[in-house]
Amino acid sequence: MARETADVVICGAGIAGVSAAYHLTVHHGIRNVVLVDELPPLSLTSDKSTECYRNWWPGPGNAMVKLMNRSIDLLEKWADESGNAIHLNRRGYLFATAEASKIDDYLAISREAEANGAGPLRVHRGRPDDPEYVPSPAEGFHDLPTGADLFVDHDLIREHFPYLAADTVGVLHPRRCGWFSGQQVGRLLLERARQAGLRLVSGTVDGVEHDERVHAVHIKTASGALDIDTDRFVMAAGPKSQDVAALLGVELPIYCELHAKVSMADPNGAVPRTAPLVIWSDDQTLEWTAEERELLAEDPDSAWLLDPLPAGVHVRPEGAADSPMILILWTYDLDPVEPTFPPEFDQVVYPEVALRGLSRMIPDLKSYIERMPKPFVDGGYYVKTQENRLLAGPLPVEGAYLLGALSGYGMMASPAAGELLAAHVTGNELPEYANWFDLGRYREDDYQRLLETWEASGQL
Repeated sequence: MARETADVVICGAGIAGVSAAYHLTVHHGIRNVVLVDELPPLSLTSDKSTECYRNWWPGPGNAMVKLMNRSIDLLEKWADESGNAIHLNRRGYLFATAEASKIDDYLAISREAEANGAGPLRVHRGRPDDPEYVPSPAEGFHDLPTGADLFVDHDLIREHFPYLAADTVGVLHPRRCGWFSGQQVGRLLLERARQAGLRLVSGTVDGVEHDERVHAVHIKTASGALDIDTDRFVMAAGPKSQDVAALLGVELPIYCELHAKVSMADPNGAVPRTAPLVIWSDDQTLEWTAEERELLAEDPDSAWLLDPLPAGVHVRPEGAADSPMILILWTYDLDPVEPTFPPEFDQVVYPEVALRGLSRMIPDLKSYIERMPKPFVDGGYYVKTQENRLLAGPLPVEGAYLLGALSGYGMMASPAAGELLAAHVTGNELPEYANWFDLGRYREDDYQRLLETWEASGQL
């Protein structure tokens, strides 16, 4: 049995673990850091991301907005340093509705976001004194507005967003949002961390030697067992976090959801190549012919397709300007599941349901319903706490730390979450939002009372 030493051992080489390793080595100068994973770095879940980002988050409190603003600051810094090799844009998110009552919701959400630090709200009513609207370019992120633009005038909506359904009555365009290449970010951080001393070990953590504190980590590798003496152990194991926590005798307040996305060609250009991430804010019942409705009603396994489905179907262009590809997501199944690997996805029903739902918002997509371009479905697990806030900080065993429960926002949050975790590990000054993401929050009476009235989760 081989035996080594390390200052820090990190379990999990997804984007969260890589970010933590980067901050520990590059920013805090810890040279002897070991990153362990049985899979290649940035796989399992990190390579399934839609790679979007936003500072548009609900309360309570401003912690999520502050954390995401910090993450975006880091992403922009890395984009500038690399000549934007990470392909960061700031096209924004675009929420659309055909229900007039939703406009008041948009106003309330925007005022809350503004108060929390996401930027100012600009309302466009089709009047001469309207504030200026600056459209988002397809590429780049400098010198663009923050906050959001709210459109409540039909003619302006048709002028700027002609691809939306004709009955759209309100459009909300949060601006410090967009997408980037998550794999490029991960590779950039990983390379810099390796140059600063990070070591990668291919293997599985199958034991942690501890009493009141961590003493060593046991790893199973292809060539045999490896023990690493260390007094600091970081769990960044994504959907395997509960299993790794059990090695420390800890149970985490987390669960998993399986989420899928559809990749398909849009040869007719129904979704403009310059479009933002576009989200439909309304519940809907799918359109079916009378014959289809009859057949669905007769099948107990399919009858649910006749029921109302929740809001949130969304789409964005994928790839370069000349690419025909789009990504479609619709989170209508939120049942907790036990993670299995590899995860399995419905390659038939889900793509059609997602396309039909999306065509309510972008009617030109209806042309694909009868002959859909061949879709590809993949995805991964969202690891969540009940309020959909991440966990970054110490565990009950001294020297053990957790970076997890990053839900569907791991790619966008990991830059700042990894920085936060590294500050915990090194004992450096913590940002003001740190307590909102500490596991210890659940021991606070005020937080428990807050959970009783918690409403918005921030999930699209």
